[in-house]
Amino acid sequence: MTSREEQEAVDREIVGARHTLRGVSLARDLVNEPGNIKSPSFLADQARRIAEETGITCQIMDRKALQGEGMGALLGVAQGSEREPCLITLEYSGGADDQPPVALVGKGVVFDSGGISIKPAEKMEEMKMDMAGAAAVLGTLLAAALLELPVNLVGVVPAVENMPSGSAIRPGDILTSLSGQTIEVINTDAEGRLILADALTYVQRRQPQLIIDLATLTGACIIALGHHASAVLGNDEGLIESLRKAGEDCGERVWPLPLWDDYFEQIKSNVADVKNTGGRPAGTITAAAFLKKFVQETRWAHLDIAGTAWREKATPEGPAGGSGVGVRLLITFLKQLAATE
Repeated sequence: MTSREEQEAVDREIVGARHTLRGVSLARDLVNEPGNIKSPSFLADQARRIAEETGITCQIMDRKALQGEGMGALLGVAQGSEREPCLITLEYSGGADDQPPVALVGKGVVFDSGGISIKPAEKMEEMKMDMAGAAAVLGTLLAAALLELPVNLVGVVPAVENMPSGSAIRPGDILTSLSGQTIEVINTDAEGRLILADALTYVQRRQPQLIIDLATLTGACIIALGHHASAVLGNDEGLIESLRKAGEDCGERVWPLPLWDDYFEQIKSNVADVKNTGGRPAGTITAAAFLKKFVQETRWAHLDIAGTAWREKATPEGPAGGSGVGVRLLITFLKQLAATE
């Protein structure tokens, strides 16, 4: 390279880094937004702004549309809150017309009280971060569009608030999901997997080449991995390894956990097709086992970011609060995927 070519290469890298950091900053800001501001409609407005800035497409499904589709699991979680739920879909077309999209699905519980199975009061204020998966998806779509990545993406965010009230779902209730499978609610604080079940079923209509979901799904993940890595589970070893490598390359590490058939025994229900929790043992794994029932045969990976989405105090990697985890990981993964196609 000549010195001019080298400078141009450096300039491109700087611009690219800025675009990625726009996505990270958006994700952090969304996570840090207080619960009195951050309603499902607030997330929908952020998606519309991304679409307006970048030219990607945005679709918002309201309660009536969700009812029409039959998203009973998502609506079940939302029914305890006065705030209206929605399903956000963003689509970015940077690849060939015939290239199946990569689907990104992010848990969007804007505040999680636990519902009737209410959480302890201590640190409940941090439950404004229970939509960090949604934040990662929105930040990734923004960054991918700004970077003009040569891939097709569809991002889906089921957005709800989980609150206790006279209209909230109860332990023992049975919900009918979009897939038609029935779900026995054992614990209303295991709500993220319920909204993801309908979102995972819905996104398969886009016939994606693969699905990656991100969610602050289980406290058990913090027990297993602490705050140093996100858990990754799925049905495709190649996809899991690609995410692990991307994590090593960008500094957002992920570590695989098994998803053996044995774990599915814990979520068998006597009164429905499946129950929404398998108890304390292997809680991160049984949550992923639940999600797998709604993925069918599509290549799929689940990222549990419960331990990495929030920082108690500032570190060399960033300030206290929302970490923006997932954006750099997904952008790195997408770049590496595009390089192989």
